Amino acid sequence: MSQKVPGKFTIMLGLMLFALFFGAGNLIFPPMLGQQAGENIWGANAGFLVTGVGLPLIGIIAFVFSGEKDLMSLSSRVHPVFGIVYTVLLYLAIGPFFAIPRAGNVSYEIGLKQPFLSADPGPLPLIVFSVIFFLITCLLSLNPTKIIDIIGKFLTPIKLTFIGLLVLVAILYPIGKMKEPTNEYRSNAFFNGFQEGYLTLDALVACVFGIIIVNAIKGKGITKKATVMKVCLLATGLAAVVLGVIYTSLAFMGASSVSELGYLNNGAEILADVSNHYFGAWGEIFLGLMITVACLTTSVGLITSCSAFFHELMPRISYRTFAVILAIFSAIVSTVGLTQLISISVPVLMAIYPITISLVFLTFLHSLFKGRRGVYIGSLALTFCVSIFDGLNEAGLQVAAVNDLYTKILPFHEVGLGWLVPSILGGLLGLFVSHLRK
Repeated sequence: MSQKVPGKFTIMLGLMLFALFFGAGNLIFPPMLGQQAGENIWGANAGFLVTGVGLPLIGIIAFVFSGEKDLMSLSSRVHPVFGIVYTVLLYLAIGPFFAIPRAGNVSYEIGLKQPFLSADPGPLPLIVFSVIFFLITCLLSLNPTKIIDIIGKFLTPIKLTFIGLLVLVAILYPIGKMKEPTNEYRSNAFFNGFQEGYLTLDALVACVFGIIIVNAIKGKGITKKATVMKVCLLATGLAAVVLGVIYTSLAFMGASSVSELGYLNNGAEILADVSNHYFGAWGEIFLGLMITVACLTTSVGLITSCSAFFHELMPRISYRTFAVILAIFSAIVSTVGLTQLISISVPVLMAIYPITISLVFLTFLHSLFKGRRGVYIGSLALTFCVSIFDGLNEAGLQVAAVNDLYTKILPFHEVGLGWLVPSILGGLLGLFVSHLRK
């Protein structure tokens, strides 16, 4: 069978990859970044693109390069126990802990609160909305049908067209001039944007999407690893360009909105108010309707994927039971509100994202150190020794003695990258110990 891949297929694969990453939830982060960064938007946006676009796509390439069948197989290179714990934590993060409740919160903020409710409607509307939203999500997850695929196929082009029109108008006719950056973005804007990219959660789902990409390529009869890698590189490159353009445009839109709209609580409010500014109340309602249906589709997809994973891990509990449990749990978590949910997620992501980054790059070097488990363990252990305290700092649980020590001895610690040198040294130490044992 021919190993030649049509260019049209590669383009379609790249656009599919873009659609997978560009969920409705991700819309809210670039505008908020823009508002906070102000005149320092370009440096902050560059950092955001590294972790919000570059890292997830590199993660996909790493997964394809590894040749493993799934995330658990890949992470089990460190240790089988680590493989289970790490994979479960990631599915919880992209599922009921953060991503699924966030879909409900974004729907509420843009689809109901902004166009129809007062600035402070109290907790009851959010509770009622969450119950209805996740009841529908649960029912659709229990009975998967083609309706979700149909909605996604029709909705995605409409959503992208409207968002594209919105950012185009915002660029051609900015709401106002950029303001000075907020305190945290006055210095080290790049590294603050770098950490803001964690919130997309996209690097955590890279391996899950990588499976989809590999299956799509092999479905065309492509079996040679070199050809699979080539197609993957071209497709991810296309997705990176499109994602980068849209994220940058949304960030610029947020940065230019402050003078007229003021500083808002989250990106959902910014999108809704900007849409109202340019297209009036009907534009805001249309945006809210699209985002709500898009978030519903996203939440069904996530509950379906997470339920299937946990059922495979624990076969005695049925898929349907997991779907109900995840829907109920997500509904409860979503009642904390979007702004609060994001603030809760930051400490967790600060702790696990450096581990993910280290694992991705170790995957590329796997053959160089011949897959020695000690290299993985040494690198990730020292990474976690630093990242766990970064997470505690974000949670307001600072350990002063440890922070002072790390600030003195670790390069880049003050900008959130104190784990980088320990990750490298831990890998080298693991390699040395492995040689001694041999």
